[in-house]
Amino acid sequence: MFRSLFSKISPFLIVKEAKAGANKITPNEQRLVDFCALSVEDTQKRFGEGQDGLSATQVEELRDEFGPNELRVGEKTGVAMDILLRFKNPLVVQLLLIALVSLWTGDLPSAVVVGGMIFLSVALAFFQERRSGHAVEKLQEMVRTDCIVIREGKEVEIPMAEIVPGDQVVLHAGAIIPADLRLISTKDFFLSQSALTGESMPVEKNAAPCDLAGKGIIELSNACFQGSNVVSGTARALVVNTGNRTYFGSISEKLAGQRVQTSFDRGIAGFTWLMIRFMVVMVSAVFLIRALKEHDWMEALKFSLSAAVGLTPEMLPMIVTVNLSKGALAMSRKKVIVKKLNSIQNFGAIDILCTDKTGTLTQDKIVLEKHVDVTNRTSDDVLRYAYMNSYYQTGLRNLLDRSILSHTDLDVERSCKKVDEIPFDFSRKRMSVVIDYECDHVLICKGAVEEIYGVCDRYQVDDDINPLIDVIKNDLMEEYEALSKDGYRVVAIAYREYPRDKQVFSVADETHLILLGYIAFFDPPKESAARALETLAKMGVRTKILTGDNALVTRKVCRDVGLEVDKIITGDQLRAMTPEQFSAATEEVNVFARLSPSQKSEIIQALQKRGHVVGFMGDGINDALALKVSDVGVSVDTAVDVAKEAADIVLLEKSLLVLEEGILEGRKVFGNIIKYIRMGASSNFGNVFSFVGGCVFLPFEPMAPIQLLVNNLLYDCSQLAIPTDKVDEEYLLQPRKWNIDNVKRFMVYVGPISSIFDYATFGLMWFVFHCSLHQAKGDVYEKLFHTGWFVESLLTQTLIVHIIRTRKIPFFQSSPSLPLALGTIIVVAIGAWLPYSPFANQLGFVALPGRFWLWMAAFMISYAFLCHGVKVWFHKKFGAD
Repeated sequence: MFRSLFSKISPFLIVKEAKAGANKITPNEQRLVDFCALSVEDTQKRFGEGQDGLSATQVEELRDEFGPNELRVGEKTGVAMDILLRFKNPLVVQLLLIALVSLWTGDLPSAVVVGGMIFLSVALAFFQERRSGHAVEKLQEMVRTDCIVIREGKEVEIPMAEIVPGDQVVLHAGAIIPADLRLISTKDFFLSQSALTGESMPVEKNAAPCDLAGKGIIELSNACFQGSNVVSGTARALVVNTGNRTYFGSISEKLAGQRVQTSFDRGIAGFTWLMIRFMVVMVSAVFLIRALKEHDWMEALKFSLSAAVGLTPEMLPMIVTVNLSKGALAMSRKKVIVKKLNSIQNFGAIDILCTDKTGTLTQDKIVLEKHVDVTNRTSDDVLRYAYMNSYYQTGLRNLLDRSILSHTDLDVERSCKKVDEIPFDFSRKRMSVVIDYECDHVLICKGAVEEIYGVCDRYQVDDDINPLIDVIKNDLMEEYEALSKDGYRVVAIAYREYPRDKQVFSVADETHLILLGYIAFFDPPKESAARALETLAKMGVRTKILTGDNALVTRKVCRDVGLEVDKIITGDQLRAMTPEQFSAATEEVNVFARLSPSQKSEIIQALQKRGHVVGFMGDGINDALALKVSDVGVSVDTAVDVAKEAADIVLLEKSLLVLEEGILEGRKVFGNIIKYIRMGASSNFGNVFSFVGGCVFLPFEPMAPIQLLVNNLLYDCSQLAIPTDKVDEEYLLQPRKWNIDNVKRFMVYVGPISSIFDYATFGLMWFVFHCSLHQAKGDVYEKLFHTGWFVESLLTQTLIVHIIRTRKIPFFQSSPSLPLALGTIIVVAIGAWLPYSPFANQLGFVALPGRFWLWMAAFMISYAFLCHGVKVWFHKKFGAD
């Protein structure tokens, strides 16, 4: 019976915890390291692997043991659990309690209304986020990636999920690495690890044994890691680790934890608990006053619950959700998928945007940018020789060769023909072609600068050829180093002329060459990057680059896009810092290079602790942790699955210009949410004085419970159009953050203004309209009092929306949206009509005298002027936030 492959070799793979801890790698990663240290023959023996690959029986047993080759980033919640989790909101819990107590006391209307508000707010959030989640899933389902393996002596193409440890994988240009692999044979094999490391340049891989030797595991020259892709060449490899046992499997497992609270979450929670504490104190006071005064505890409870319904911002979940849903729909029209509604507001609040370099600032492709002689002057000869070398080589062309051939189009076949070729190998790190050119056989060699220098004894400048003595060699190396410091990947070009009678060439002929010059490659910046960074800066958003690429390349890219770089800090330098130095560095420095995935997330968390709202944009495996801990994580549809899973927002176009639109939309959303919060907080605070004062000084309730409910319903309806409202352009110029202390101050200063006019209405009804003649409960004078305060309360509460919605003079300098204006007019009209309507008797209203409306007009004008004046003074003293 076939025993487990890994059971056979387990003694060899046992790793002591001390060793794993010292290398800071997981046991699964250590398993790969151990295989990489073996020769190809020993590796295959340890696996029991032959040329024919695994049998069907072996595959089945291995799959049973190790499971599918899939990343598990946490279990998805079902529909029922998703809905239940939304009821954890403290405001929803409060409203549920009010609804239940209302049912217990027989107050069915209050229970129905509050229940309806809860249902609408929870249902809206649920359906919107589910719809966005399905859109992202459909994007992922559009792409199915297969790979080629050898099983039972045949090459078969299977889905990546069906790969098992021990499989022999066939790799070719364009293939995605399906798991963590140990290479067993290669030919001109180049790999892109940008998704893992952030480095845009391809790396060479081979099958020779190697060990860590102080390097990171990702630098193993004979290992390939899941998420990389083949740039050029062919290879065969053995699968060592699959699924969550791969290099970034540990990263995906970390993503399964609960997401950290964002700026939006903290802001909503702070306001919610502020209003809950406020409501509990107020309702308790009203209950005790009414109970002690009336000696009817049940009636006092009903009245206090009615007051609680009227004073609790039960519309907050709905207003927030509708605002966020509107923002999500607006973003979807701009090819942006919003996975988490809260991220819309967080978008507007960010004051620091952290982003990876590759593919965001750059085009994520390699182009030939310079062809220079040894003095760093542009040389057509260097370009022509490099082109002929790439054109005539018969090996698989790598990314650099394709860049050379696409840079220009030379008709080389008319002037020369190929004679021979010396292929590339990893020990020489160079390759040569020999061509019949200008009456000679010319050997053109291209390769790593140090290796080319080692086989050159002369150099050429223009038409002059001079000896390459050590002193000159050191001077010429300075030009190469200057190019490297500018962030270029540099390849040297050399040549030697042979007589035409020499037809066969070998490595031994790569001697006494003439150094001609260099070709320099670079990942060019996007044309839109500089403009996008400038726009973000004008919007008050600082940009920080967090990349796994090296500092030299990063500095050049930043310089090319106009991002000032006073200092670059690398991951190694960060490790040597104290926590205080680390925190200070994250604030002061705007470019970080050679970062590990965990360091990216640590930088973001340090910035958050310093009071910043941080966004992060990335698309690689190495970006997943940073995407999760940021206040808003942004990825793209072409990103790796684990990055899309961790992101809050998925862009269908990888551009910083799209972020500009998202930030503006987020600030609009926050502006409209804060309108409701300020209005609700100030109005409720003012009503405290009115309710408590009325309960203390009046011989009857200031307003009947059913009237409180209707007042609350109409007032809430007037708020439904707030998500459609316009936001002043001045408000969108800077990041907007939650400031609960400012909300408290606004509540204290603006709230009592409504109480002034409430008490004025009390006096008006008591003395002018003779409600002091009240004799018995429910008589006409009590109803007249209730009716007068109902109308005044509704009108002033509705009016305050237009005062608070802008820092400018309402209607004259800043007009509301049409739906909000119409909603206000309709609610005011209904409130004025109800005392004369057929429903007046059922609601306890009586017709108001005509002169009452003259008083109301005077009150409303006075209220508008006084409230606007206090608002202007408040913003000048305490700011817009």
